[in-house]
Amino acid sequence: MSFGGFYSGGGSGDSRMVVADGSYNNMSMHNRAPISQPQLITSTIPQPIYNSQSLSLALKPKMEGLGGIGLIGENFEGNIGRVRGDGSESRSGGSDNIEGASGDEQDIPAGPSSSSRSRRQKYHRHTPYQIQELEASFKDNPHPDEKERLALGKKLNLENKQVKFWFQNRRTQMKTQLERHENAILKQENDKLRIENIAMKEAIRAPVCNNCGGQAILGDISIDEHHLRIENARLRDELSRISILANKFLGRPLSSFGGSMPHGMTSSNLELAVGRNGYGLNPMDVGLMGLDYSNGMSNALPLMSPSRPRMMAPGGGGGGMDMQYEKGMFLELAMSAMDELMKLGQINSPLWIGNMEGGGEVLDLDEYLRTFPLCLGMKPHGYVSEATRASGVVMINSLALVEALLDANRWRDMFLGMIGSSNTMDVISGGTGDSRNGVVQLMQAEIQLVTPLVHARQVRFLRFCRQHAEGVWAVVDVSVDAGREGATRRLPSGCIIHDMPNGFSKVMWIEHTEYNENPVHNNYRPLLRSGLGFGAQRWISVLQRQCDCMTTIMSPDAAIDDGPMLPAVGKRSLTNLAQRMTANFCAGVCATGGHKWDVISDSSEAAKIMIRKSLNNPGDPSGGVLSANMSVWMPMPHQRLFALMLNEELRSQWDVLSPGSAMQNMIRFSKSQDPGNLNTISLLRANGAGGNNPGQNSVLVLQDSTTDVTGSLMVYAAVDVQAMTVVMSGGDSSCVALLPSGFAIVPDCMAEPKAGGEGGSLLTVGFQILVNDLPSSNLTMDSINTVVNLITRTVQGIKDLVRSNQQGRQISS
Repeated sequence: MSFGGFYSGGGSGDSRMVVADGSYNNMSMHNRAPISQPQLITSTIPQPIYNSQSLSLALKPKMEGLGGIGLIGENFEGNIGRVRGDGSESRSGGSDNIEGASGDEQDIPAGPSSSSRSRRQKYHRHTPYQIQELEASFKDNPHPDEKERLALGKKLNLENKQVKFWFQNRRTQMKTQLERHENAILKQENDKLRIENIAMKEAIRAPVCNNCGGQAILGDISIDEHHLRIENARLRDELSRISILANKFLGRPLSSFGGSMPHGMTSSNLELAVGRNGYGLNPMDVGLMGLDYSNGMSNALPLMSPSRPRMMAPGGGGGGMDMQYEKGMFLELAMSAMDELMKLGQINSPLWIGNMEGGGEVLDLDEYLRTFPLCLGMKPHGYVSEATRASGVVMINSLALVEALLDANRWRDMFLGMIGSSNTMDVISGGTGDSRNGVVQLMQAEIQLVTPLVHARQVRFLRFCRQHAEGVWAVVDVSVDAGREGATRRLPSGCIIHDMPNGFSKVMWIEHTEYNENPVHNNYRPLLRSGLGFGAQRWISVLQRQCDCMTTIMSPDAAIDDGPMLPAVGKRSLTNLAQRMTANFCAGVCATGGHKWDVISDSSEAAKIMIRKSLNNPGDPSGGVLSANMSVWMPMPHQRLFALMLNEELRSQWDVLSPGSAMQNMIRFSKSQDPGNLNTISLLRANGAGGNNPGQNSVLVLQDSTTDVTGSLMVYAAVDVQAMTVVMSGGDSSCVALLPSGFAIVPDCMAEPKAGGEGGSLLTVGFQILVNDLPSSNLTMDSINTVVNLITRTVQGIKDLVRSNQQGRQISS
């Protein structure tokens, strides 16, 4: 509904208004309430930034036939009228101005007040027939003269001034619409130019020379050549935008019309973000998009912006076209990474040399740089390279392993203790048919070493899977956020899988990363350089250990070492609970796993204290959970130290939570088909002063022990007796509350043993304790002092145990 009048504001003479007209014949008489104050649509109309007649004419064909907004392309002369309080009309530059009530008869009773807002007004409504005739006349001639207005008024039974003011308001409405369109278009053009300016500045700021790999100096090239490169980039982006419009409005890409674009035009490294603001690109992404002028000056391959965690799905409007271009870049990067991985995986390749420290092989970096292009650009200053290769036989076939690697949750469980969290952000390519061949996924993960002295590596990468032959698969990862400051750069890394006749598979793992070594504690730097921290040997060892565990647990012939026989479902349920306990312990040490940890104190020489709030989390007690962790060096090889810690008779010497007596095994079964392996799950009972009386101070402790050549883990937690009865009978274990404690041991990888010994290890001790039952409660200093004292006594007990064991060995020898 609209009104045929106008509202005269009491402000300055520059007040402007928009008055809408419409029919009023559909409202019944009994519903028409008296109007004491006209409900008018008013607004202050800003002046257009540019008064472009050519732009107005350009919009004319698009605006014809749109009913209410009618003919915009006319050459309007009138400005928006100015209304003065005395009702007289002021003129400016020959413009038509508003004088009184538009098309209405206004009766204002005499009174002492001069304010028009407080006076009662009565309006005459136009009939639908009058409005229809006025609209038709306006379409033919928006500027009728006096004679035409008199004739139209006589025909419609309207006064001359009513016709005059109706046309004035109609022109005002059309002019307002035009100005809005002009402003919107000019704003788009302004945004486009601003983004182009940002992109050009970024291109000039940090160019890289392709010939020497160093920083390019703009003074080394001529100004003409520099301008030609910029123009080349602009033309390429113009082609991209035309392709976007062709796809959007014509339903198919530009390349399908006639000839195709030259090779490299759509898949080259050049993917400027210039002018793409209207298609869903965040302007902040511009600085992260790669620029390649195809003539000696480029920065790294286009990388994904951290500010864009997800790409838009296809069919989502203009923004979906950005995704198509990102997909093209990602697919090109994935194909290049797969080609590099297969070349690195060739047997007897001169690129690899034997690794005496961590086993396997290390990459000859000089030969690598001569053989392969820099797919992620130059290595940042302060970064070090870590590139290793290792092979092993795994108890799983290639198809099952590929499925596990492409599922983020199964991949995390497959590398228990090594992957803190993982998720699939987007599927770039779904493969061919029902096969996993050709799948490309965008993923992110936290890769961790269980110690507070080495930060977890947060990586965002592409994962590409391809079948090269019958029973031969390859899965490659490559970073897409290598431009992020401080990010770990994962160069083409992954595995090549060959099926074996016995249902197993032979896996070759290649791990190539570049990382900032400065935040790493000095004690752990030799471990990382050897490849046992994050290298190929660790990936292979963890994969072998976990596949061995799954095969053993699923086998119906698996035996129980101690205690009563468990049904197969009970064993699987208990294993799931133990693995969740181990994952929670590792997350508490490394501050990963999706929990928000607040650091209270962090010192490399003392315990690191963190706290998180737990509320309604299945498997977690509600309240404030305090985590205390400490890493120290021990003068004993890691395998011997692990075996010493597993000795149940010596446990009371270091376990301050133990009541002081030896632990008794209720249930223990192996997670390995190797009889002498120490990978076990145990349910222990500790009896207090009551001796053999199980009803007095009886406590159950679930313990998970894991070891391989790269390190060892022992995690334990007190559990409820009734809950464990349900779990051992095959019940759901996901709701059993756990607060795990434990320790992790890795070799120190020192070139020369300290103090002339036989080698040492790095021990990390960790506790998680519920400090209060309410997440909103404040942490007290008593709680902090208690947990610090707890971890200090534990570390000191382990040191005393190691010292006494070494003295005993010396005496016996």
